[in-house]
Amino acid sequence: MRDFPPPTRAYTERGAPEPDTRNPRRFLWWMVRQNGVLFVAGLVTALVWMVPQTVGPWMVGRAIDAGIVAGDSSTTLRWVLALAVVTLVGASSGIVFHTFIVREWLIALYGTTKLVTRKALQLGHVLTRRTPTGEVLSVSGSDGDQFGALMEITTRAFSQLAAYLVVAGIVLTTSVRMGVLVLVSAPLLVVLGSPLLRPMQRWQGVERSRNSELTSMATDIVAGLRILRGIGGEDTFGGNYAAQSQRVRHSGVAAGRWLAAVESVGVLLSGGFVVALMWVGTREVAQGRLTVGQLVSFLGYGLFLIQPMRTFVEFAQKWTRSVVSARKAVAVLGQRPPWVHPEAPQALPREAAIVDERSGASFEPGRLTMVVCAVPDESAALADRIGRYLPRDEGALVSDEIPEELKGRAAKRERSIRTKAREAQAERDEEQARRPWGVSVGGVDLSSVELDDVRDAILVSDTAPQVFAGTLRRAVDPLGRLTREDAERALHTASAEDVFDALPGGWQGELEERGRGLSGGQRQRLVLMRALAADPEVLVLVEPTSAVDAHTEARIAERLGAHRAGRTTIVMTASPLLLHHADDIVLLEDGHATERGRHVDLLARSDAYRAVVARGETDHSVLARDDAPGVGATGPNAALTDPARSEPLPADLRATDPEEVR
Repeated sequence: MRDFPPPTRAYTERGAPEPDTRNPRRFLWWMVRQNGVLFVAGLVTALVWMVPQTVGPWMVGRAIDAGIVAGDSSTTLRWVLALAVVTLVGASSGIVFHTFIVREWLIALYGTTKLVTRKALQLGHVLTRRTPTGEVLSVSGSDGDQFGALMEITTRAFSQLAAYLVVAGIVLTTSVRMGVLVLVSAPLLVVLGSPLLRPMQRWQGVERSRNSELTSMATDIVAGLRILRGIGGEDTFGGNYAAQSQRVRHSGVAAGRWLAAVESVGVLLSGGFVVALMWVGTREVAQGRLTVGQLVSFLGYGLFLIQPMRTFVEFAQKWTRSVVSARKAVAVLGQRPPWVHPEAPQALPREAAIVDERSGASFEPGRLTMVVCAVPDESAALADRIGRYLPRDEGALVSDEIPEELKGRAAKRERSIRTKAREAQAERDEEQARRPWGVSVGGVDLSSVELDDVRDAILVSDTAPQVFAGTLRRAVDPLGRLTREDAERALHTASAEDVFDALPGGWQGELEERGRGLSGGQRQRLVLMRALAADPEVLVLVEPTSAVDAHTEARIAERLGAHRAGRTTIVMTASPLLLHHADDIVLLEDGHATERGRHVDLLARSDAYRAVVARGETDHSVLARDDAPGVGATGPNAALTDPARSEPLPADLRATDPEEVR
């Protein structure tokens, strides 16, 4: 039986079963059904495990009445041997039962992680437009653990419910009074404990919300640690994190108080039940309606029934926590992707011109075209359109965390408002994704092409790329398709030899999470190397050298065109070092293409172009000379092509952040 790691095909394979996200309870029931045969097997073994505890006290009573009281040693021995056999069966089944419930727990935990991962793959950049990162991480981690705990307690609670009913039947057939007492005890426990469950659930929800916010803060701090150190913000953000962690602790303590109250009620009622059971049983013996063996059996059952009662209380606790977690999971997993399959999909033309209707920019196949814009967001938006990505929209982010001051109907109303806001955003995304995209390749609009085909042909490497932990080889070539020569060629073009040298083991050297051991410039060149190694038909680079020094940038600029010869390459940049090597340059003003030409020509005729590229600080005649960067080995800028030279760099070409260079 292959059930771990749990196979999950949802969201990334057509026709694969997906979670029921209509509401939290349906989602939890879906989680139970996913365990399938394993859940049934665990329940069966749990029932066998309860046999000694169910029939054991009865067998002891029979041994006392038929053997010890009657003075029949052979009968006593038979009952003792039978009890030993039942105990061994129960012990063996307990081992198997424990194995099953641990597997159920792990499958629910890691199954949730895989579901979140596949949902992230399905939604891509859309997920971070709609849901805070902390909420996604909390669902994948802590909430998945809650679902695992629910699987375990559900199996145990069902088995102990069955045992409780069997014991009640045994006791009821022996003594009606005591049978009624047993039957009433559990419902009474539920009735008296129910008022405490609502505040417990509320505080557990508050703890969950605060912990999610704490996770988001930790993610932001780790991602921006270098920047925080640069501006001296560690203490401020560290203090905010400490304050939030104390709020999490406070809510955890408050939830713990209510949890302790619920458990106290369970212990109190369980103890009172045992006392009442013994009092009634003693009177029954005194009146001759019970034997001594039956009284001993009832005492054993009284002690045994404490366990099911406490299990029912524990089930109620974990159920309330799981409902809170399931509500968060539904908010993440219930989001639908905006993309739809074209009714009549067309093939994406190869080696064809790309035209963006909104800006009027066009890009010829097989050429190195660079886009210059005074507003970086406009060129980044153009890159998104070419790659068929929805535009950045911070206002689209809708958190499912409800302010803790809202309670009851106010909380439900706020949750309904946020759900509707998320649905409205999804509808806007779908409407935008369905209509003509406005970017065509060879006359074919991207909306008429399967999204997977677009992703295969067009690669956009933006300014916020991710570097994952693992070997350098896996970071550059995650699919294992490159030859060593291809990888080294990409490394050379990206001028990333120092990244290779910095890792013990070369290609097998280990990168830390997010590439923490690398400088900003090294990470940027690693990402550039990865993009070049993918060798897409159309490569769009957004500010690929913004964090590297001018010497390194000059080497990249000189090598990029040769590396991508015959392939369409679009670079969003305002760097003169890169622009000098472009086949074509497009100038964007207010989102529209207003100028087109070579770097030298645009410098000579366009004031707007000079204002963006030269920033008013550089002698334009120098930039237009034949000995400009990458052209000659002499002149004021020779140091840009020969790192051994030590002439000063022009002011606008110097690295502005020493911490971000090599």
